[in-house]
Amino acid sequence: MLLVEDDASVRDTLTTFLELEGFQVVAAASSEAAFRLLASEPYPVVLYILEEAKRRNPGCMVVLMTGRGSMETVVAATRGGAFDYVAKPFDLDEILSVLRRAVAAQDPDDAIAEEDDLPESEMIGSSAPMVEVYKTLSRVAPTDSTVLIEGETGTGKEVVARLIHRNSARAAMPFEPVDCGSVASTLLESELFGALRGAYTGADRDRIGLLESAHRGTVFLDEVGDIDPGFQLKLLRFLQEREIRPLGANKSRKVDVRVIAASNKNLDGMVRDARFREDLYFRLNVVRIELPPLRARRGDVMLLAHFFLNKYNTLYGTETRFHPSAVPVLESFSWPGNVRQLQHLVERLTVLAEDKRIRAEDVDRALHQPTDAAPPSESLADKEIEQIQRVLQATAGNKAKAARILGIERKTLYRKLSKM
Repeated sequence: MLLVEDDASVRDTLTTFLELEGFQVVAAASSEAAFRLLASEPYPVVLYILEEAKRRNPGCMVVLMTGRGSMETVVAATRGGAFDYVAKPFDLDEILSVLRRAVAAQDPDDAIAEEDDLPESEMIGSSAPMVEVYKTLSRVAPTDSTVLIEGETGTGKEVVARLIHRNSARAAMPFEPVDCGSVASTLLESELFGALRGAYTGADRDRIGLLESAHRGTVFLDEVGDIDPGFQLKLLRFLQEREIRPLGANKSRKVDVRVIAASNKNLDGMVRDARFREDLYFRLNVVRIELPPLRARRGDVMLLAHFFLNKYNTLYGTETRFHPSAVPVLESFSWPGNVRQLQHLVERLTVLAEDKRIRAEDVDRALHQPTDAAPPSESLADKEIEQIQRVLQATAGNKAKAARILGIERKTLYRKLSKM
């Protein structure tokens, strides 16, 4: 096999390890050196380079190793015909397992997939857990398989669902999200299946359900674990038959829709406790993607923080930067609200930075500020007035957005403004 690795210590370690495991290894320190080797030898397994290796030998198995994995690079690798994608640092036994599978699957008749332009995404992170998510996502997206996304609140379940839709054959058709946890159980049936005029009190017109609105597209059932047990059976029947019957209708009609579900609850545990139907769980759990909490991928915190900083600098016309002292505070925090909490924090810090620098004390103060429920002080400090004025200026007077950035309820902001 051909091993391409610019880090000498990694190259020597891998070469020695793989030779001890019985592989014949030719190592190259650069892509240029690898290209010269590929010109003279059709290696069956290649570690690292993709396009040139597949061009010269379409049947070779390419395994990519990188310390800077992203959603875009993993999807590009998968579409480009890579056999697997491994994030550094990796365990030697892990790479050995991948290579043995590559040798077993080696097939000279494999076709080369076309590589398309890839969409930008907010799936930021190069940690090993995220690379595993990217790999699953890139493989399942082109299919019509039902997907179950599990993860804590704020980990980005809807972002993943939208990326699956965007990278599928249904991308040009509707994506319809519904938050099952926020819709009353009595209304969820009409929300999804629709209703005819007169089907219930207040139904003064026919209403198309979200499943029909998403025909030939994707429906995203967020917080599916909150669905009332009585409605779980109706959802199961839809998944089995792919038919809907609007409230008040006397016959069903077919719809072609892909279903992606998500939950912040452990559905497997709910099944064991008889709080979620086992047959429905099996229908939803065709392909499962588990999103890691932010505390499990601390190496991605600053990648995300800089991404959001650039986003809000552009949005608000600011030039805020992180001071080095802010980095350890951000990386050591537990982030119970996950990526969403980090995003809101960075937005607030971007707007409120006094000298265009976010320092450790700014982060610490924002992380431990009083909750919305705290009673307002009797007199407003000059600093607080200045902060409110700065945020209102940045948001062009949008009080809802200003309240979110300040981390307070809108009514609290109104109360402060009336005192000012």
